[in-house]
Amino acid sequence: MDLFLTLVSGVAWTVVYVEAIRVGLRDRTYAMPVAALALNFAWEATYAVSEFTGGVSAQGVVNVVWAAADIAIIWTYLRFGRAELPGFVTRPLFAAWSVLVFGSGFAVQWLFLAHFGTHDATRYAAFLQNLLMSGLFVALYAGRRGPRGQSLVIAVAKWLGTLAPTLLFGVVEGSAFVLGLGVMCSLFDLAYIGLLLRDPASGPHPARDREVRSRPGPSR
Repeated sequence: MDLFLTLVSGVAWTVVYVEAIRVGLRDRTYAMPVAALALNFAWEATYAVSEFTGGVSAQGVVNVVWAAADIAIIWTYLRFGRAELPGFVTRPLFAAWSVLVFGSGFAVQWLFLAHFGTHDATRYAAFLQNLLMSGLFVALYAGRRGPRGQSLVIAVAKWLGTLAPTLLFGVVEGSAFVLGLGVMCSLFDLAYIGLLLRDPASGPHPARDREVRSRPGPSR
Protein backbone atom coordinates (compact mmCIF):
# COMPACT_ATOMS: atom_id res chain seq x y z
CA MET A 1 0.00 0.00 0.00
CA ASP A 2 2.81 2.41 0.87
CA LEU A 3 4.54 1.84 -2.46
CA PHE A 4 1.27 2.15 -4.39
CA LEU A 5 0.36 5.48 -2.78
CA THR A 6 3.89 6.78 -3.31
CA LEU A 7 3.76 5.84 -6.99
CA VAL A 8 0.34 7.45 -7.43
CA SER A 9 1.62 10.67 -5.91
CA GLY A 10 4.80 10.65 -8.00
CA VAL A 11 3.02 10.00 -11.28
CA ALA A 12 0.24 12.50 -10.57
CA TRP A 13 2.62 15.33 -9.70
CA THR A 14 4.72 14.57 -12.77
CA VAL A 15 1.54 14.96 -14.84
CA VAL A 16 0.88 18.31 -13.10
CA TYR A 17 4.32 19.63 -14.06
CA VAL A 18 4.26 18.38 -17.65
CA GLU A 19 0.76 19.76 -18.22
CA ALA A 20 1.68 23.07 -16.58
CA ILE A 21 4.57 23.46 -19.02
CA ARG A 22 2.35 22.58 -21.97
CA VAL A 23 -0.51 24.88 -20.98
CA GLY A 24 1.84 27.73 -20.10
CA LEU A 25 3.45 27.60 -23.54
CA ARG A 26 0.08 27.19 -25.24
CA ASP A 27 -1.55 30.17 -23.51
CA ARG A 28 1.66 32.22 -23.27
CA THR A 29 1.43 32.57 -19.52
CA TYR A 30 2.44 30.58 -16.42
CA ALA A 31 0.21 27.75 -15.27
CA MET A 32 1.08 27.58 -11.57
CA PRO A 33 0.60 30.36 -8.99
CA VAL A 34 4.01 31.93 -8.52
CA ALA A 35 4.16 31.72 -4.69
CA ALA A 36 3.37 28.00 -4.85
CA LEU A 37 5.86 27.56 -7.68
CA ALA A 38 8.60 29.19 -5.61
CA LEU A 39 7.89 26.97 -2.60
CA ASN A 40 7.68 23.83 -4.75
CA PHE A 41 10.98 24.52 -6.48
CA ALA A 42 12.70 25.28 -3.18
CA TRP A 43 11.28 22.12 -1.57
CA GLU A 44 12.39 19.88 -4.42
CA ALA A 45 15.84 21.42 -4.78
CA THR A 46 16.45 21.38 -1.01
CA TYR A 47 15.39 17.79 -0.46
CA ALA A 48 17.05 16.52 -3.63
CA VAL A 49 20.34 17.70 -2.14
CA SER A 50 19.38 16.24 1.24
CA GLU A 51 18.54 12.84 -0.29
CA PHE A 52 21.77 12.65 -2.26
CA THR A 53 23.96 13.40 0.77
CA GLY A 54 23.31 9.83 1.87
CA GLY A 55 23.75 8.34 -1.61
CA VAL A 56 21.55 7.98 -4.65
CA SER A 57 17.90 7.30 -3.81
CA ALA A 58 14.69 6.94 -5.81
CA GLN A 59 13.12 9.92 -4.05
CA GLY A 60 16.20 12.00 -4.71
CA VAL A 61 16.02 11.22 -8.43
CA VAL A 62 12.30 12.08 -8.46
CA ASN A 63 13.01 15.37 -6.70
CA VAL A 64 15.62 16.25 -9.32
CA VAL A 65 13.17 15.47 -12.14
CA TRP A 66 10.48 17.58 -10.48
CA ALA A 67 12.92 20.45 -9.88
CA ALA A 68 13.94 20.35 -13.54
CA ALA A 69 10.28 20.54 -14.56
CA ASP A 70 9.81 23.46 -12.19
CA ILE A 71 12.65 25.28 -13.91
CA ALA A 72 10.69 25.04 -17.17
CA ILE A 73 7.58 26.43 -15.45
CA ILE A 74 9.70 29.20 -13.91
CA TRP A 75 10.87 30.07 -17.41
CA THR A 76 7.24 30.53 -18.53
CA TYR A 77 6.69 32.80 -15.51
CA LEU A 78 9.77 34.89 -16.31
CA ARG A 79 8.91 35.01 -20.01
CA PHE A 80 5.21 35.86 -19.74
CA GLY A 81 4.60 36.87 -16.13
CA ARG A 82 5.18 40.60 -16.39
CA ALA A 83 2.33 40.89 -18.89
CA GLU A 84 -0.02 39.72 -16.11
CA LEU A 85 0.94 42.67 -13.88
CA PRO A 86 -0.03 46.37 -13.97
CA GLY A 87 1.80 48.54 -16.46
CA PHE A 88 3.90 50.34 -13.85
CA VAL A 89 5.82 47.11 -13.14
CA THR A 90 9.06 47.64 -15.04
CA ARG A 91 11.55 44.92 -15.90
CA PRO A 92 13.85 45.79 -12.95
CA LEU A 93 10.87 45.83 -10.56
CA PHE A 94 9.64 42.49 -11.92
CA ALA A 95 13.13 41.02 -11.56
CA ALA A 96 13.45 42.28 -7.98
CA TRP A 97 10.02 40.92 -7.10
CA SER A 98 10.88 37.54 -8.61
CA VAL A 99 14.14 37.31 -6.65
CA LEU A 100 12.24 38.15 -3.45
CA VAL A 101 9.55 35.52 -4.07
CA PHE A 102 11.91 32.68 -5.02
CA GLY A 103 14.45 33.63 -2.35
CA SER A 104 11.66 33.56 0.26
CA GLY A 105 10.69 30.08 -0.93
CA PHE A 106 14.15 28.78 -0.07
CA ALA A 107 14.22 30.66 3.23
CA VAL A 108 10.92 29.08 4.29
CA GLN A 109 12.14 25.57 3.44
CA TRP A 110 15.40 26.04 5.33
CA LEU A 111 13.56 27.41 8.38
CA PHE A 112 11.33 24.32 8.40
CA LEU A 113 14.40 22.12 8.07
CA ALA A 114 16.24 23.88 10.90
CA HIS A 115 13.28 23.78 13.27
CA PHE A 116 11.68 20.37 12.58
CA GLY A 117 14.50 18.26 11.13
CA THR A 118 14.37 16.47 7.80
CA HIS A 119 11.70 13.86 8.58
CA ASP A 120 9.00 16.25 9.80
CA ALA A 121 10.04 19.27 7.72
CA THR A 122 9.55 17.44 4.42
CA ARG A 123 5.97 16.57 5.34
CA TYR A 124 4.86 19.68 7.19
CA ALA A 125 6.26 22.04 4.55
CA ALA A 126 4.88 19.94 1.69
CA PHE A 127 1.33 19.86 3.03
CA LEU A 128 1.24 23.50 4.13
CA GLN A 129 2.44 24.68 0.73
CA ASN A 130 0.01 22.30 -0.94
CA LEU A 131 -2.83 23.91 0.99
CA LEU A 132 -1.57 27.32 -0.10
CA MET A 133 -1.36 26.12 -3.71
CA SER A 134 -4.88 24.71 -3.62
CA GLY A 135 -6.27 28.07 -2.51
CA LEU A 136 -4.11 29.98 -4.98
CA PHE A 137 -5.37 27.95 -7.94
CA VAL A 138 -8.92 29.05 -7.05
CA ALA A 139 -7.65 32.63 -6.77
CA LEU A 140 -5.89 32.26 -10.14
CA TYR A 141 -9.16 31.27 -11.77
CA ALA A 142 -10.91 34.26 -10.17
CA GLY A 143 -8.10 36.70 -11.00
CA ARG A 144 -7.99 35.66 -14.66
CA ARG A 145 -11.79 35.52 -14.84
CA GLY A 146 -11.66 32.06 -16.31
CA PRO A 147 -9.43 29.09 -17.09
CA ARG A 148 -6.69 30.77 -19.15
CA GLY A 149 -3.38 29.12 -18.31
CA GLN A 150 -5.16 26.34 -16.41
CA SER A 151 -6.56 22.91 -17.22
CA LEU A 152 -8.70 20.17 -15.75
CA VAL A 153 -5.76 17.77 -16.09
CA ILE A 154 -3.67 19.93 -13.73
CA ALA A 155 -6.57 20.21 -11.28
CA VAL A 156 -7.34 16.47 -11.10
CA ALA A 157 -3.69 15.39 -11.05
CA LYS A 158 -2.91 17.91 -8.31
CA TRP A 159 -5.82 16.56 -6.23
CA LEU A 160 -4.74 12.93 -6.66
CA GLY A 161 -1.07 13.80 -6.11
CA THR A 162 -1.94 15.31 -2.72
CA LEU A 163 -4.64 12.80 -1.76
CA ALA A 164 -2.28 9.82 -2.04
CA PRO A 165 0.28 11.07 0.54
CA THR A 166 -2.61 12.30 2.71
CA LEU A 167 -3.79 8.69 2.93
CA LEU A 168 -0.24 7.43 3.40
CA PHE A 169 0.93 9.82 6.12
CA GLY A 170 -2.41 10.87 7.56
CA VAL A 171 -4.25 7.54 7.65
CA VAL A 172 -1.70 4.71 7.33
CA GLU A 173 0.90 6.41 9.55
CA GLY A 174 -1.69 8.15 11.72
CA SER A 175 -0.62 11.81 11.53
CA ALA A 176 -3.65 13.91 12.49
CA PHE A 177 -1.83 17.10 11.43
CA VAL A 178 -1.15 15.81 7.91
CA LEU A 179 -4.64 14.35 7.66
CA GLY A 180 -6.25 17.66 8.58
CA LEU A 181 -4.17 19.60 6.07
CA GLY A 182 -4.80 16.97 3.40
CA VAL A 183 -8.56 17.11 3.90
CA MET A 184 -8.50 20.91 3.53
CA CYS A 185 -6.40 20.54 0.37
CA SER A 186 -9.00 18.17 -1.06
CA LEU A 187 -11.82 20.61 -0.32
CA PHE A 188 -10.06 23.41 -2.21
CA ASP A 189 -8.97 21.04 -5.00
CA LEU A 190 -12.50 19.73 -5.51
CA ALA A 191 -13.87 23.28 -5.53
CA TYR A 192 -11.30 24.18 -8.21
CA ILE A 193 -12.18 21.09 -10.25
CA GLY A 194 -15.83 22.12 -9.99
CA LEU A 195 -15.02 25.59 -11.34
CA LEU A 196 -13.21 24.11 -14.33
CA LEU A 197 -15.91 21.51 -15.00
CA ARG A 198 -18.57 24.19 -15.28
CA ASP A 199 -16.41 26.18 -17.72
CA PRO A 200 -16.23 24.46 -21.14
CA ALA A 201 -13.22 26.60 -22.08
CA SER A 202 -11.07 24.61 -19.62
CA GLY A 203 -11.23 21.39 -21.64
CA PRO A 204 -9.21 20.43 -24.73
CA HIS A 205 -10.09 22.65 -27.68
CA PRO A 206 -7.84 22.15 -30.72
CA ALA A 207 -9.13 25.21 -32.60
CA ARG A 208 -8.57 27.47 -29.61
CA ASP A 209 -5.15 25.98 -28.96
CA ARG A 210 -4.10 26.74 -32.54
CA GLU A 211 -5.40 30.29 -32.17
CA VAL A 212 -3.49 30.85 -28.93
CA ARG A 213 -0.25 29.50 -30.41
CA SER A 214 -0.60 31.87 -33.37
CA ARG A 215 -0.90 34.99 -31.22
CA PRO A 216 2.18 37.23 -30.95
CA GLY A 217 3.91 37.30 -27.59
CA PRO A 218 3.61 40.27 -25.22
CA SER A 219 5.75 43.24 -26.17
CA ARG A 220 8.69 43.98 -23.97
